[in-house]
Amino acid sequence: MSLAELESLIQRQNAFIDFPNRPWMPDTTSPRGHVYDVVIVGAGQSGLAAAYGLMREQVTNIIVLDAAREGEEGPWTTFARMITLRTPKMLSGLDFGNPSLSPRAWFEAQWGRSAWDELKKIPRGMWQDYLIWYRRVLDIPVRNDSRIIDIAPAPAAGLSLRAVDGNEYLARKLILCTGLDGSGRWEVPSVVSDALPRDRYAHTADAIDFGALARRRVGVLGNGASAFDNAAMALEEGAAQVSLCLRKESFPRVNVHKWMETPGFLGHFASLPDLARWRFLRQVTSVSQPPPQDTFWRCKRHANFSLHTGAAWTAVAMDGDEIVVDTPKGRMHFDFLIVGTGISHALHLRPELAGIANDIATWNDVFTPPSDEADTYLGRAPYLGAGFEFQERDPRAAPYLRRVHNFSYGATLSMGLSAASISGMRYGIPRLVRGVVGDLFREDQDRHFASLLAYSDEEISTLELPDDSSLIPGPPIATTRDTTEVSV
Repeated sequence: MSLAELESLIQRQNAFIDFPNRPWMPDTTSPRGHVYDVVIVGAGQSGLAAAYGLMREQVTNIIVLDAAREGEEGPWTTFARMITLRTPKMLSGLDFGNPSLSPRAWFEAQWGRSAWDELKKIPRGMWQDYLIWYRRVLDIPVRNDSRIIDIAPAPAAGLSLRAVDGNEYLARKLILCTGLDGSGRWEVPSVVSDALPRDRYAHTADAIDFGALARRRVGVLGNGASAFDNAAMALEEGAAQVSLCLRKESFPRVNVHKWMETPGFLGHFASLPDLARWRFLRQVTSVSQPPPQDTFWRCKRHANFSLHTGAAWTAVAMDGDEIVVDTPKGRMHFDFLIVGTGISHALHLRPELAGIANDIATWNDVFTPPSDEADTYLGRAPYLGAGFEFQERDPRAAPYLRRVHNFSYGATLSMGLSAASISGMRYGIPRLVRGVVGDLFREDQDRHFASLLAYSDEEISTLELPDDSSLIPGPPIATTRDTTEVSV
C-alpha cells in the first residue's frame, strides 16, 4: 500500500465511524470579532492530537497557533538532540484507535513491513515528518509564526488572547500545549548564571552552536538524557574534552518512568486522592532518571569523555579566559558549560501566563502534605481540574481560569504522565477533549434546550400507505455475494 492509498483509506475509515456527525455547536459572536470555540497554543504532537480529538466531536470552530515556522513545531528540530525517540516504536495515542493513522502504518506505506521489523526505534527527524503528515492528512487548522503573550478575560467571548504581532484571538476555551516548560522555565543554577558571561554557558534547551565547541573543553552538569545528548553532540562535533558531572554520588541505573507505563497508572492516576498522587509523584521525582543505554554508549565510545559522580558545582568563576569550577571532587577547568538541570514550576515566568499567574491555584494553595513529605518543587505545580483546567486560588475571584486548560508537563502531578509525554497521550488527550467538550455543552445548555424545543424535522413524511411495497422494510433478500477483496 502506497502513502497515497493509505491516505485514501484513512478518509474512508473515518467515514465508517463518523457518527454522530450532525453539527451541534451554537454560533458565538462578539462585537469584537470572531470567537473561536477553542484556541490551542502549540502545534506539536499534543496540540495536533487535541485538535483532531475536538474535530472528531464536531467541534470545528478551532485554530491551532504556534510560534515556530511551519515544520519546526515542537522540540524535534531544535533542542531535542537524541538520535531516536525513547518511546517504544509501537507507541499510540495520536491515532485515536485508527491503526491507519499510526506511525507504523505511515512508515510501512513508505518503506515496507520488513523495514519496520528491522527498525529498533523511530529516528527523531522521522517523528517530526510523521507529525507534519498527520497535520496535513487530517487538515488540522494551524497558524504558524503566532506567539501568544497575554491572556485576559473578555466579556461576551470568554478569553482574549493577544499575540506578539498585535493580533487578538477571542476564544471560549484555551488549551495550552506548550511542552516541557509550559508551566515554568528551564532552570540554570545561579552558581553558573551569576558568575559567567552569557556566551560562556547554555542550557540543554538553548540553541547551541556545537561546531564552535570544536577543540574546546566542555563541562556538562546533569544526569538525565538531555545532559548526555548534549555531551554527545559536543563530542561528535570535535570537542577536545567533555566532562559530565553528576551531583549524586552514584550513577542512576533504574528508570522509574518505565514503571508508570501501564494502563492502570496512565489511565487512572488522575482519579486518585491528593495524598496518593503526591506520594506517587514525589517518589518518581526523587529518583534520578538515567539516560537510555544507547545514549550512554553514544558518549562512552569517545575516549575524551569522562563521567564524574558526586561532583556538584559548588563554585564557578572566570580566571582570565578560563572557566574554573569547584566540586567536592576537586577543581575543574573548562571553556564552556552546558547545564541540564531541569525545569521549575513558575507560572509567572511564562509570558502568556504572567498576567494571570497570581490567580491560579497551585498544589501549595490547596494541599498540605505530611510534614515529612514536603516538596518545594511539587508544591508549585498548578492544581488542575478533571479536564486539565486551571483552578482559582481564591474561589470565585477569577472564574475565567476554568476556560484555560494546561496540557503541559506541569500537569503531571494533577493528571499523571499525559501532557508532553508520547506514552501518556493515549489516555491524556481523550480526557482533555472530554473535559473541554463537556464544559462547552454545559455552558450552552439553555441554547441546546431551545434548539430541542424548536426541533421540527419530520420523521413521518406521509400517513398514506405507499403503492411501492419496496419502500416497506422486510426480511433480508438473498443477493449474489460480493467477493471483492476489501482492504481495511
